[in-house]
Amino acid sequence: MLLRDFLHLTGSSLTAHRMRSFLTMLGIAVGITAVVLLTSIGEGIHKFVLAEFTQFGTNLIAINPGRTTTHGSSMGVFGTERPLTIEDAVALKRLPNVKAVVPIVQGNGEVEAGNRRRRTTIYGAGSDWPEAFSMQVKSGRFLPDDDPTAPRAFAVLGSKTRDELFGSRNPLGQRIGIGGNRYRVIGVMESKGTILGFDMDDTVYIPTARGMELFNRNSLFEVDVLYQEDANIDRVVASIKRSLIARHGREDFTITTQQQMLEVLGSILNVLTFAVGAIGSISLLVGAIGIVTIMTIAVNERINEIGLIRALGARQSQVLSLFLGEAIVLAAIGGLAGLGLGIGLAQLLHLALPALPVHTPWVFVVLAEAIAVVIGLAAGVLPARRAARLDPIEALRTE
Repeated sequence: MLLRDFLHLTGSSLTAHRMRSFLTMLGIAVGITAVVLLTSIGEGIHKFVLAEFTQFGTNLIAINPGRTTTHGSSMGVFGTERPLTIEDAVALKRLPNVKAVVPIVQGNGEVEAGNRRRRTTIYGAGSDWPEAFSMQVKSGRFLPDDDPTAPRAFAVLGSKTRDELFGSRNPLGQRIGIGGNRYRVIGVMESKGTILGFDMDDTVYIPTARGMELFNRNSLFEVDVLYQEDANIDRVVASIKRSLIARHGREDFTITTQQQMLEVLGSILNVLTFAVGAIGSISLLVGAIGIVTIMTIAVNERINEIGLIRALGARQSQVLSLFLGEAIVLAAIGGLAGLGLGIGLAQLLHLALPALPVHTPWVFVVLAEAIAVVIGLAAGVLPARRAARLDPIEALRTE
């Protein structure tokens, strides 16, 4: 059979039954659309979360009180005989390759300025906070490098807290009340926005020691260490571990690097992307069933044609290729239509909901079209084999 004849027979079969061919392609198109749209949303969320998480940089190490348990979480102050202290943070700052150390306590409290009050997040933090977390001071300055155990009563406001408490007035030098104590405002932070659900603008920063007193804590919530970009992370972690063990007498703390956090977060998000893609693949399965059904009907309707082709000398392999070609063409065209529809819907969804991150990697596009072709091939095998095995004489006798 000449290639020209093969293409003519395949094309004429598809155009002779336009509605049937359209419905078959529609089934594949809907499946590909669902896969592309869902994976675009999943991948967009993946990239969005990782971008949010790495705003603070990738050379951070978090130290929490308590050893990691078999449940994969820190026991906190209840799992350690000796809490993390400000003195521990001071000792860590003297280690080689360490750029900044931030002892942190965190809580929620009411802040008062004149006749205005607002409940907000309060961070007890060290003077290295802006450098460690890549944040900028808009006006004034951040907390000074005072005696860490007896700091002055200074406060720095997040941009939203500043607007709520002072409006258009300049807050620098003004007094605010926190937990019954008076603090002098010395700075206002640049707007940072919301990161992983935490509004970094609705905040107040006070010295760590005063934060521990405010929240009645005898242990730091966390110590964050910023190390030099060219430093060996394993050596930095080892030096931190040696220093704290020497001070505590045992390893009663948990060290987590930014890379470990990103690996865990990335694996969770990869599972999410795979899950939503698998949900969309159910539609592809329905499309494959539709191709099997349509091709089976086509074989039954074209038994006479098959008998005639075989009587004219066509081999079984050529008849098999003929029907497989029809199935692959249907799936490929349906896949292309689905790709266009899926990408278009993803972009429209992003335009309608700008806050919803959407990203369609080209590898997904190529993979989705390849899957459509493979589905057409797999779904057309049984009907095509049945057509190829028909006895030509019996097929010619069939009405």
